[in-house]
Amino acid sequence: MKESNRLFRWLFYLLGLLILAVGLTLNTKNGQGVTPIVSVPYCISQLSGLNFGNMTLLIYCLFVAAQFLIKGKKARWTDLLQVPLSIVFTRFMNLFDQLLDFEPQGAAATLCTGVGAAMSVNMNLVPNPGDGIVAALAQRTGREMGLVKNCFDLLNVCLTLAMGFAFAQPFCGIGLGTLLAMVGVGRVIALFNRFCRLPLGRLAGLEAAAA
Repeated sequence: MKESNRLFRWLFYLLGLLILAVGLTLNTKNGQGVTPIVSVPYCISQLSGLNFGNMTLLIYCLFVAAQFLIKGKKARWTDLLQVPLSIVFTRFMNLFDQLLDFEPQGAAATLCTGVGAAMSVNMNLVPNPGDGIVAALAQRTGREMGLVKNCFDLLNVCLTLAMGFAFAQPFCGIGLGTLLAMVGVGRVIALFNRFCRLPLGRLAGLEAAAA
């Protein structure tokens, strides 16, 4: 791999993670419900009063453990790098939560979440655990990542609704924005991959992506 390819690969990866962190944070600020992938930690933080970023870190660690079960013998010890990544990633979420002091449009949050997820995962480095578990499920089932993302989001929404009703706070973190994100993020990923995966893959020197 050429030095320029390696540079582009890391640039797209880091940019994707930052865009994803912005998207997830924006979803907590529009007042219409958070994105499904963070709905569980958000609900726990609202019910317990604990820090949202810390709860997201805890859930992400569970996602990493689940990936080892899903992948089985195909799991790599480098997958554990998602844990330190999660620590840094959730600190950026806390930072963006303080810096982004406005109420965004749901479409902007959905777009950032989908683009950030697709861009970072496609670079085949260390995925965000929320996307890593979706990629693992897609590989295991042989299904398209966007579709698996939709199904995984639905599971998270169901778990969040169950917790909310169990503690007499129905629809905690769940709203119209959640439903739009549940459909929209998966479709943004699919659309991004259709038009951008090949050119970005070539710039990053990823032969599999450019094939």
